[in-house]
Amino acid sequence: MSPVDTPKAVSPAGRLNTLLGKYTMYRLILLVLAALAVYSLVLDGLGWLTFGIPGMLVHLALCLGMTYASNRALAAVFHVRPHSESSLITGLLLYFLFWPSFAPLDVAGVVLACWLASASKYALAWRGRHIFNPAAAGAFVTGLTGLNIATWWAATPAMLWLLVPGILLVLYRTRKYLMAAVFLLVATSIVTSELLQAGTSLGGGLWQALAQRPLLFFVGFMLTEPLTLPPRRWQQLALAAAVGVLFAVPYNFGFLANSPELALLAGNLLAFLAGQRGGVQLTFSGSRALTPSTTEFVFRPSRPVRFVPGQYMELDLPHAESDGKGRRRVFSLTSAPASETVTFGVRTSEPLSAAKKALLALTPGDRVAATAVGGDFVLPRDPRAPVLLIAAGIGITPYLAHLASGAGRDRDVVLLLLARNAGEISYASELAASGARVVARLADGSAPPSFAADAGTAATAGSVSGARLDGPSLKALVPDIAERAVYVSGSPGSVASLRRAVRAAGVRRVHVDSFSGY
Repeated sequence: MSPVDTPKAVSPAGRLNTLLGKYTMYRLILLVLAALAVYSLVLDGLGWLTFGIPGMLVHLALCLGMTYASNRALAAVFHVRPHSESSLITGLLLYFLFWPSFAPLDVAGVVLACWLASASKYALAWRGRHIFNPAAAGAFVTGLTGLNIATWWAATPAMLWLLVPGILLVLYRTRKYLMAAVFLLVATSIVTSELLQAGTSLGGGLWQALAQRPLLFFVGFMLTEPLTLPPRRWQQLALAAAVGVLFAVPYNFGFLANSPELALLAGNLLAFLAGQRGGVQLTFSGSRALTPSTTEFVFRPSRPVRFVPGQYMELDLPHAESDGKGRRRVFSLTSAPASETVTFGVRTSEPLSAAKKALLALTPGDRVAATAVGGDFVLPRDPRAPVLLIAAGIGITPYLAHLASGAGRDRDVVLLLLARNAGEISYASELAASGARVVARLADGSAPPSFAADAGTAATAGSVSGARLDGPSLKALVPDIAERAVYVSGSPGSVASLRRAVRAAGVRRVHVDSFSGY
């Protein structure tokens, strides 16, 4: 991201965003689950768990080894490159779902669950996208065979000391706090009500629901899995409520009885029906330099892509030299939904991540897989609602789909650009033709392009060029800012600073899109 003259003080949230931005969601979840696995061994050594460390080590090695080996074997059969991080996450989840045991049938059940979990990514998939959470699918089908049954032993009070911080960290990174809260409210209310009717106190009922049932582990690591969620926030909240009911209400229809894994699989199916059904193959058409530090990549999809302006697409970018950030990366869609191509604007200055190197190495005709579409960085439905769009550096990209769809002509749009210099303003020709009122604030103090007003001369209360971009300066640039829906896009640090400035200008709610995990 280009540095901008936003407030220099960095909040704890801004520092946390910057730190977490170094890891993809998959890598962060893998690290948290690995830490929990080590913690469980420590608890057993202290006597707070009673499995026995040899049994736990064998169980852990079995889950990781079987999911890793089965994933690579099945990937070879289907001629695709295996996603090792995903297989390890699945293995760690199964480690916490099944009771550690040396009993032959129990071990056979765990092995079966691992292979079924890996197989579900291929057999229970549609157009390259797996429909169901692999760990839940493997556990559910294994339970039907009678070899082993998932006990979700992670729901142990002693685990809470690290489980709760780990879940909070993951939910913060995935921005799924509200979804988790809806699920917990629904499921906890139902479970606690049943316990109250059985004579348990309110405090005891809440404790049993949250500490002795797998609600927290379920919502932190499984319900909010990105690939099995619907694309819009309201759909995710509705899904959380529905799964909460299925999770907590007891029922038994022969071989179908309520269980966490069955509740999750039902939710996965609902999410699949609501979203982009299946992955999309993208054929690379070409690229163009937008600025000395940014590049646009153009792809032709194998079929129409369903998305709303402002949403993102996740690409699977295999690369031989991993940089620890994983293969899957999220990029804002810059093309209009009606376009025959999909485009992405990407910052390509040094240092380059392995994924960006893979993008730059593409030649026309090469294919990559788009695994998901999502996001809620969308404009108000009412076209009469005025908006202020603030873009720091490459943060301009999510606004391009809005403007390409006519937002600058159909509604009152003010676009505030923050960049190093005029040469670092991406999509200049598109912005000039957008119909939006564009205001540019350049860090070097130079004049912006002719289509953009200078932030220093646009203010009504003297020049703000070179001054700190705070609440008063924003009100000077956009006097009716409090009456507008405000959107902020950029790096985690820039977004945190700009959000504080926007709120200081009198805006209660700020929509943000933070570019992390590159």
